[in-house]
Amino acid sequence: MDWDDIRIFLELARTEKLSEAAKRLRINASTVSRRLHRLETQLEVQLFERGPDGHQLTSQGQLLLATARQMEQQALTASEILQGLGEESIGSVRIGSTEGFGSFFITPQLSEFCRQNPRLVVELLPMPRFIKLTRHEADMAVTIERPRHTSLVVTKLCDYRLKLYATENYLENAPPLNKIEDLNRHRLIGYIDDLLFSDQLNYMDRLLPDAQQVFRSTSVIAQYTMAKAGLGVAILPCFMAKEAPELKPILEEPLTLTRSFWLAAQPERKRLARVEAVWLELRRLVEEQEDLLMGEGRGDLLQCK
Repeated sequence: MDWDDIRIFLELARTEKLSEAAKRLRINASTVSRRLHRLETQLEVQLFERGPDGHQLTSQGQLLLATARQMEQQALTASEILQGLGEESIGSVRIGSTEGFGSFFITPQLSEFCRQNPRLVVELLPMPRFIKLTRHEADMAVTIERPRHTSLVVTKLCDYRLKLYATENYLENAPPLNKIEDLNRHRLIGYIDDLLFSDQLNYMDRLLPDAQQVFRSTSVIAQYTMAKAGLGVAILPCFMAKEAPELKPILEEPLTLTRSFWLAAQPERKRLARVEAVWLELRRLVEEQEDLLMGEGRGDLLQCK
């Protein structure tokens, strides 16, 4: 087999579209199609099912994919070692993360590590969706659900808490709020239900099925911003609300949620020294900042009228 044909196969398996694979490989789509056909002819198997939605791997294609990934990683690792990039202080590490955790926890907490390792470039992807490690979108990912892909190295990173938050100014002009049922008369901020990328984010429907929301967004940062502006009540991670002194926790006793973050990586990527260094640093940071993540020591509960 020609290694260049394997590279083309891998890119098409990741993108599932000829045009996108061609764009990433910087060749034209007809070349991708021709080289793929040549590979299938040589192997005497069909690697993809062609359809209107793109190219989907066949069972034979799945078998080749596992071997092709190993070949790719061996070549990459050898190249990095020869260039001195196997050293933990040199190169780049891309972290995929949920939007809030990436922007409000990883970014400030990892700053000292970045200062101490100036030749190691940390690339952060804070996104409101799951990062696709099997398509090499990142070296590691922080997720709100345990990844199901059996080829990944997965560990529980930490627990974190979410609480109801509002500003004092909002509550001074809103109906009394002494129990959960009172929230049905309040202005609520939350997610767009049909665009949730994880059922773990479906807080409002589970807790307050009859409540009316006045603002919805796929972005937890947008929700945080609206709550901070005094628009209404939002369920937010404690580590985010900590950044806004005007946001106070309300109804803590009956309504405090605990969720978990998971850390995952492809085994071959995690074996790289620089990736392992960032992996260990993230685990150290969450252990050190447990109080922040669990919303302890936040201050007085806002007294509602």
